Amino acid sequence: MRNSGELCAGAMSLVIANGGLGNGVSRTQLLNIFERYGSVEALLMPPNKPYSFVRYRTKEESQKAYVALNGKEMVDDLGQNITLYLNFVEKVHWGDLRPSVLPPGLMIMEEIVSPEVEKILLESIDWTHNLVDENAQKSLKHRKVKHYGYEFRYDNNNVDKDKPLPGGLPDICNSILEKWLTEGHIKYIPDQLTINQYEPGQGIPPHIDTHSAFEDEIISLSLGAEIVMDFKHPDGHTVSVMLPQRSLLVMTGESRYLWTHGITPRKFDVIQASEGQKSGIITNDVGNLTLNKRGVRTSFTFRKVRRTPCDCSYHLVCDSQRCHQNETLPSFPENDKKASELEREYVHRVYEEIAEHFSSTRHTPWPQIVAFLKALPKGSVVADIGCGNGKYLGLSKDIYMVGCDRSQNLVEICGERQFEAFVCDALAVPIRSETCDACISIAVIHHFATAERRLATLQELARLLRPGGKALIYVWAMEQEYNKQKSKYLRESRDTKEKKEHLNSVVIPGTSSHNSVCSIPAINDLKDGDYNTNGVSNSKLPVHTNRTSFHSQDVLVPWHLKKDSRRDKGSEPLKPIPDLVGPHDPSTVFHRYYHVFCEGELEAACRMVNNISIEQSYYDQGNWCVIFKKL
Repeated sequence: MRNSGELCAGAMSLVIANGGLGNGVSRTQLLNIFERYGSVEALLMPPNKPYSFVRYRTKEESQKAYVALNGKEMVDDLGQNITLYLNFVEKVHWGDLRPSVLPPGLMIMEEIVSPEVEKILLESIDWTHNLVDENAQKSLKHRKVKHYGYEFRYDNNNVDKDKPLPGGLPDICNSILEKWLTEGHIKYIPDQLTINQYEPGQGIPPHIDTHSAFEDEIISLSLGAEIVMDFKHPDGHTVSVMLPQRSLLVMTGESRYLWTHGITPRKFDVIQASEGQKSGIITNDVGNLTLNKRGVRTSFTFRKVRRTPCDCSYHLVCDSQRCHQNETLPSFPENDKKASELEREYVHRVYEEIAEHFSSTRHTPWPQIVAFLKALPKGSVVADIGCGNGKYLGLSKDIYMVGCDRSQNLVEICGERQFEAFVCDALAVPIRSETCDACISIAVIHHFATAERRLATLQELARLLRPGGKALIYVWAMEQEYNKQKSKYLRESRDTKEKKEHLNSVVIPGTSSHNSVCSIPAINDLKDGDYNTNGVSNSKLPVHTNRTSFHSQDVLVPWHLKKDSRRDKGSEPLKPIPDLVGPHDPSTVFHRYYHVFCEGELEAACRMVNNISIEQSYYDQGNWCVIFKKL
């Protein structure tokens, strides 16, 4: 059987609905069934999806399989009855996937102990010991746990450094650790041990071990069974790593301090189907994935208790250095001058730096914006205020579009694409009043730092419109889950719920609690010059964790700039916030200011604009949107 990244109509490909890795069907099961009806050239099984794709050598074979298997019941690897639903597909293509490498500082050493030593270690654990003993197990919701040396407290994710447990580490562990130290596998002898036992279906939420509690090196010995552990960078990039039975995982540096690690609670892991791979990354090669039934795994995780504050380079997730972070982060603007300075440093200058990379990620027009533009009368004059790389400027030959943006580099990209665009500020657009039949402002107004400045941009849009002209505005929504559906922004991140359980150990607290509540300013507030609509003064802006729900309306959102993606202008580059996230090669982290809008807030702001009427207000994939008409 050949594996392939593309299935095409000539070979008569089939989609197998309800038959995939995501609902407990393995590669071996499907092959055993589908090979009965012909020569299977390719079987593509996307990770965590309840469907697959199969290609036969001939059209007759695929038709034979369709007739025989469509609507047929089978038993999956969980012992459940499922019904397969088949249909013909013209083409399935899986593009090049981002190449994965192990997180920096992470190492896996296979067969670090012998089967005989593994047996001794497992038999040394007394899970039935008297619960009043200080080493006694704690029956957590997801696993059995025992502590030695120091007890790890789950209420504050730390240890009581002044209260060591009697007896220290087990003698057999001390002798093994001494051997590893002599052989150079570890840097020092740990003094704290946590033993976890995972039954199939159990796991542990993604987390970062508290910086102030333990030293740099954390090591974990896997006994009894293999497991897949997921590592995740703050930019959302996830690496799934196979930890074989009797292997030692060593986390130092970035992998220890910056990446979360966790085990998804499930009874099967998605692994490589090819023989020979033991430890290492589980790739997303859809032609080489299958299911592996989990066994009972016991982990021995060793740490060394830290006696001095952590001084790592990863301040964003370091509890020892939050005071230093607050000194580095900008404050919420108290007046118009401060707001302008914030926008200059955390919007304008950032977009100049990231323009090339930003443009490479902005290529697909949003359908409802396309529909708005294509519904305009032929010959309409349209201004795209904040046009970015100009992805909407060339959509229709029946209308005349001109764009403007605050970023010189983005406007240059528009020029390279033969679009009409110029540099200006959305607060003062150099276009004659009442000359546009329509205006669009897509993902722009949320970059203005006060309610008054956001209102001024809306008034500028209205100024440009002829009577009867329409404006379409999109802003980022505070509500990334709306009507019980998650936005695409959240859907691209797994385990959102589990991450909330470890929020304090992964995300620095933001501004005061006032800033976590949506606020819609009244007209009188704006007239009185009350710029700080959230009622927060002298508070530091929080850094948002990508692909998670918003906990504050005014935030700094990280942008991880790919290496060599700057446009060379010969000027001094903008320095990112120093050491906020640490040296994650090959990217540099910049932070953009956003004010995310609550439901009704954009509409309320539009109602403050004179001589307009609101035609439509709606929610579109994590954005609040308004269409208004000039009277």
